[in-house]
Parts: sequence; structure tokens; C-alpha cells
Amino acid sequence: MKRPSARAYAASAATLAALVMPVQAAQADSAAATAVEKVPYAMDSSNQAAWWTPVATYKGRGQYTYFAFNEPGSTAATHRPAIARRDPDGVWSRLPLLNSDGQQAEFPDDNGHNQPSVARDGSGRLHVFASMHANAWRYFRTDAPGGSVTDHASELPDQGEGITYPVVTTAPNGDLYVIARVGTGSDQRPGKLYRWDNAASRWSVVTTFASALYRSVYPDDLTVDASGRVHILFEWAKAPAVAFRHQLTYLSYDPSTGSFADSTGAAVTTPVTPDTSDVIQDLTTDEVWSNDNAYTGPAVQSAKLTLDGSTPKVAYRYRSSDSGGDFRVYYAYPSGASWVRKTVYAAGQTSAALGITWDETDTKRVYYVTSSGTDRVFSATQTADGSWTAQSAAPGVTADRLAVRRDSDGNDVLYMPDTAHNSLYYGLR
Repeated sequence: MKRPSARAYAASAATLAALVMPVQAAQADSAAATAVEKVPYAMDSSNQAAWWTPVATYKGRGQYTYFAFNEPGSTAATHRPAIARRDPDGVWSRLPLLNSDGQQAEFPDDNGHNQPSVARDGSGRLHVFASMHANAWRYFRTDAPGGSVTDHASELPDQGEGITYPVVTTAPNGDLYVIARVGTGSDQRPGKLYRWDNAASRWSVVTTFASALYRSVYPDDLTVDASGRVHILFEWAKAPAVAFRHQLTYLSYDPSTGSFADSTGAAVTTPVTPDTSDVIQDLTTDEVWSNDNAYTGPAVQSAKLTLDGSTPKVAYRYRSSDSGGDFRVYYAYPSGASWVRKTVYAAGQTSAALGITWDETDTKRVYYVTSSGTDRVFSATQTADGSWTAQSAAPGVTADRLAVRRDSDGNDVLYMPDTAHNSLYYGLR
């Protein structure tokens, strides 16, 4: 189904401003019931991103949690990726990512790019994608549960391609899916979908899901529903690359048929382009395609996805022409042939980090990080009248980035880097 094109300017800045007024989120004084603890390993200040998926969980004899993160490197300009594992009894252990020579891998710092994503497959093997900004694959895996995390980059397809923003998730059948921006072209950089066949222990390319001349794809999130359908969230930018993006887009893939669809279930031909995408946040007044990192106009910068059954629910940050330069936090969901957008937080600047979870009833949580304050991480919930109320999700923790995953016990697992103090925090809510 074709959504309004970029040229249509479907939503005006005035419309977005009107959304802000009735749903302004009030930050409550009382703290959310979150158990917080500091991960007992030093974290490098480069451990900061918005697109990443650095958390995985597993229910065995209790819940296991895996945090992929950057440790300090041998110099101030480098880092060493590792996994911090938390066992059900609360004991932490450290799993370094090892090169073929047995030494811990080390890479240059590159904030917003060279950060890790992790997933656990159905056989208990851990998979980590680390430190790629237009680099060849940097991929590490255990060969068996509890084994060392070693270099397996040669097993990926598209050898020699420049890979950026690898986002990974586990399907109910134990397979993995990855989306990433692929290529280093100055005129376009497409998005590709990959699959790990857990039974065959093999990676393959599913397809190029998004590509257009003079545009680059920026992956945000993906997840798989109970039926195996893969849900993808990404943004578009003017090629080759830029800090501020546009036209937040949704797409789904059904592996049983090999077909793609939009949020209405209508079939979509891939690769989609900006003009054929299911656009959640279209361009507004004064918003233009620019690859100038000093651009100050309306733009999207990060987004995250959860599911109500098979229905996508999205949290995203958007800077409108009337926001005074602030990136406000929005919540969106499909309704018929369009997307409904609600303002979650508009009281100040936020960091490029979000989370969203759904408890399978009618309670949703949108997590965001403010750019200042003693408490920085907040969780907002929607009240009966449609407004949003926020509480501190980690009192006293000055985290400036965030990732959230819901475990199989129905708890929200919070991953909270405090880059100013080289500390990583675990939260359970």
C-alpha cells in the first residue's frame, strides 16, 4: 500500500504542535519499582548508540541476561567488546569477544556506530555483531552454550561489503534475523535482511528490503511475532549519510510465503523506496532532505518497536519546526490506512535512546532519556484519558543511553550506560 509521498507533507508542524498540548507528559515524583544494579565491569565511554540491540535474555532455570558492551581498549581511542552475563542467582560473569588468535578483539571508537548487538539462538549459542561503520563483518559466536565467543565473520554472506547498524533478534523457532545498512556508495546505501537458520547453523540473505537512489537506510529495530512474521522499523536519509533522518518506516516479512506487507497487511514489493514505504512520520513543513550534519530542521533520529500480538507499536523521537530544537518523544500505532501519533514527552531535550514494551493487555511503557538531570531515564505510561504520565525508571542513575528488552517472565530489562562515569547499569522492572 502506498503511503503519502515525501512531497505530500502529510503532517504539518502545526498538527504536531496540536498533538503536544493535550498529552504533555508530567514527570511524577514517585519512582518506578525498578531494581537497579551496577554491572561489575568497566565500560568504555564509546558504549553509546540508539539503533543497537545490546540485550538478550533466556529462560532456563530462571532468567539469564546478556549485555553486550564495549570495555576500555588499550588506548583512549579504542575499545574491546565483551558480554556481561547475569545468572538467575544474580552472579555476573564476563565473556570477551576473541579473535582467531585467542586475543580479545579491539576496535577504534566511533560513537553511534561501533557498538555491539547480541542475540541467543535456539541452541543456546550467543551471536554478537560488533564495531562496524562501513566495515566488513565483525561477527562473533559461541559454538556451544557456555563456550568462548570467537570470530566467525567469514561465515556471513556479502563478504567484503561495508556493514553498518546491525540489529538482531531471535525468532520463536530459534532462528535469528538481522537487518543492516549495506554498502558504502555515495549515491545510495540499501537495507538488507539476513537469516540464521538455527537447524542448519547457516546464514543467508533474505533480500534487500529497502533501497532508493540518493537515499540511505538507517535500521532502528526488528522483532518476530508468535507466528514467525518479522517486523522491521527503519528511517531514510539523504545519501550517503547524516545524523538526522526522515520518513520513519514500517515493513513486515512472512518467511512462510517470502512476502512483505505494510501495517494494513497489503502486499508490498521490495525493495521499498520512500515513495512506496509505509511511513509512520512523514515530512512536515520546513522539513527537507539534507546530508548536512548541521541541519536544524525537522527530522527523525531514533525509534523502537514492540508488538501487540502482530500489531506494531512504535516509540520515536522527532524534532518539529516548533520544538525549539528539542527532539520530542512520540508513540504511534496503525489505525486503518494511516498511523495515529501521540506525544509522550515534550518538556525538554532528550538523548538518542528509546525503549518500548507491551504487557499483552493494554499497558504500554515508553522509555526515554532526558539530556540533563539527576534522574535521566524515565518510563511513561498512558492514562485512561489518553495523556501520558512519566516516572523515573532509575532514580539517581545518570545514564545517558538506554536499551530495553522484555524477558519471558514479563519483566522489562533495562540496559543503562552512564558514559560520563564509564559505568553500565542493569535494571529489572
